[in-house]
Amino acid sequence: MREFKLLIDGRLVSGAARVDVVNPATEEVLAAAPRADRAQLDEAVAAAKAAFPAWSVKPIRERGALLAELANALEARRDEFTRLLTLEQGKPLSEAHWEIDFTISIIRHHATLDLPDTVLKEDARQKIVQQHIPLGVVAAIVPWNFPMLLLVIKVAPALLAGDTVVAKPAPTTPLTTLRFGEICGEILPAGVINIIVDHNDLGEGLASHADVAGVAFTGSTATGKKVMASAAGTLKRLTLELGGNDAAIVLDDVDPIEVAPKLFLAATMNAGQLCLGAKRLYVHDSQYDGICEELGRLARESVVDDGLKLGTQIGPLQNKAQFEKVKGFLEDARRNGKIIAGGEVLDRKGYFIQPTIVRDISDDARLVKEEQFAPIVPVLRYSDIDDAISRANDSDYGLGGTVWAKDLKRAFKVAARLETGTVWINSFLDVSPDVSFGGAKQSGIGVELGQAGLEAFTQIRIINMAK
Repeated sequence: MREFKLLIDGRLVSGAARVDVVNPATEEVLAAAPRADRAQLDEAVAAAKAAFPAWSVKPIRERGALLAELANALEARRDEFTRLLTLEQGKPLSEAHWEIDFTISIIRHHATLDLPDTVLKEDARQKIVQQHIPLGVVAAIVPWNFPMLLLVIKVAPALLAGDTVVAKPAPTTPLTTLRFGEICGEILPAGVINIIVDHNDLGEGLASHADVAGVAFTGSTATGKKVMASAAGTLKRLTLELGGNDAAIVLDDVDPIEVAPKLFLAATMNAGQLCLGAKRLYVHDSQYDGICEELGRLARESVVDDGLKLGTQIGPLQNKAQFEKVKGFLEDARRNGKIIAGGEVLDRKGYFIQPTIVRDISDDARLVKEEQFAPIVPVLRYSDIDDAISRANDSDYGLGGTVWAKDLKRAFKVAARLETGTVWINSFLDVSPDVSFGGAKQSGIGVELGQAGLEAFTQIRIINMAK
């Protein structure tokens, strides 16, 4: 495998040290990634700051054209990026293809957007114009579950808006980001985007840096609070997409055989490592046994294996720390519920666990109250829809949710009462580059994607002209 380099000021450079990247399917070292130190972080921020004046005044259509070139270049290396993503993250090739394709579509979509001036008021006395101007240097801090997708959700709008970027991937999944940096270095002016890798030791320095004007972060709520505290010293603009404990409410008119595969996929895609996945299922009494039976069958029949193998449906958890944490959720499930499928780690190399279905579990169980980020699915019973909605809303989180029903009018009324940023009816993760999403409560601040997601990387300026 070719050597990996940081991207700083348009140059591919070695790190001050190295960090081993482990293949989660084999527990073997996949590659040694360059690791930046504080001096290289400062160098990257300085490069982005120096590049900002020229980049920010470049016409937006020219910036968009360069984004389109990035999309084309990434598409030309689609298969390479797909395989590398599976190797470092663990997800099956089919899911990696989806992530890379969606990444390309996000870049392409942003290449077409605009930030026109808006005349707010004009009369004989005055003309008032609203503009969206770039922030400056933006830090993009990305987690390990969707390393490419969550990178470009930040980078594409920031670059189109006229900001410059310092991106920091998770240290367990830096490789696709570093390869993307090679493409950026060939297409974009020096310093417009810089990519560094750390060992979870530079995030605070990046978020608190005096020359960073905005931070876009995706990760846990606990870490998001630390980012927010680090950014407070200079009142940076923040976009935080944080944890979720999304509820799925299944109404009494569904067909269990029809809806169970959709629920199972919503809960186990990417080995359950999905902020917008179904984390707790509330199923009506009349459907409870049938849904549990079907979910258990699907779990037992699932192919859990190395993501590179054809036919694999569920890959490993991404890293050892998450693997060890998830063992605690399995113990909680054994104590507080009835496991009807799975419940064990696989006796083999790699961070594999069996997809697990847990029924007859209480709302107070850890598996229900916390975000498990694993293919362990608690199925809870309800008889009254008002009770189900109340229990679904009884959470510090509010990222997403789903409602499953044949009667769409009933489903819409239920969806309208859920305290979340997004609710899907009879689908999940139906995301599009032109539709914004964001979290309620402790699931985040601000939105990503769509026009609002683009404008989040700008500052409003009002020009008030007297006539």
